[in-house]
Amino acid sequence: MEIFTTLTAYKTWRKNLSPVESVGFVPTMGALHSGHMKLVTESAKTNTHTVVSIFVNPLQFGPNEDFHRYPRPFEADRKLCEEAGVAAIFNPSVEEFYAADHSTMVDVQGLDQFLCGASRPGHFRGVCTVVLKLFNIIEPNQAYFGQKDIQQAFILKKMVNDLSLNLKMHIVATEREKSGLALSSRNMYLSEDEKTRATALSISLNEAKAVYSKGEKSADILKKIIRQRIEAAHPTRIDYIEAVGQRNLAPLSILDEPSILAVAVFFGNTRLIDNLILE
Repeated sequence: MEIFTTLTAYKTWRKNLSPVESVGFVPTMGALHSGHMKLVTESAKTNTHTVVSIFVNPLQFGPNEDFHRYPRPFEADRKLCEEAGVAAIFNPSVEEFYAADHSTMVDVQGLDQFLCGASRPGHFRGVCTVVLKLFNIIEPNQAYFGQKDIQQAFILKKMVNDLSLNLKMHIVATEREKSGLALSSRNMYLSEDEKTRATALSISLNEAKAVYSKGEKSADILKKIIRQRIEAAHPTRIDYIEAVGQRNLAPLSILDEPSILAVAVFFGNTRLIDNLILE
């Protein structure tokens, strides 16, 4: 397995691959877990090589968010990638990745108005900027993203389509702990008690989905079911509980189209997100 810390070194390796060798790409910020490895496994099914980027992107963190304390266990990440058969890790420094006078940003307008985009202004601008730059460096044939970050995945898919990028994007189902808690690098911030209480997110979403499956289409009723379960777990704060359409991620009052139930909740200082897709 190769480890590249400079753009030049990676591009030299990529240039030396033959045209018939395909590259699958899994962009990450490190602190890897089995959710990331699921993306690697999906990539390995149809690609000759899988490349994983490990880069904590400062552009997608707000001024009061956890950029400086975000976990960076590179040696553990390297071992996981090696065991999974990853061909290369791209792990640049911030100084290597962004020029000192970097001033170009990427905006995908519209899909960022609600959910995480409403409570984290500028977040998706940073995400789109880093991912487009990574796409240009890595030159993947296919790229893999997790459903847990559903708004991010939809926004990036729109960016790929709008800019006619020559790659295929895949959204892979959320990997979960046995308790149902969606895997996240930020789960390591949680105490055992907080982790137990945080299972209310997936439980509440599944309870609402069960009611939806029986014919209930009122967003207010479904959101009330979710809120009651989550509030009973005594979170620090609920950021949002929402039902949105898949077409534009805008809130719905009646779920009469393909939809998403989505939540963002704080336990302690840790913000957790989860969602379920309703077809």
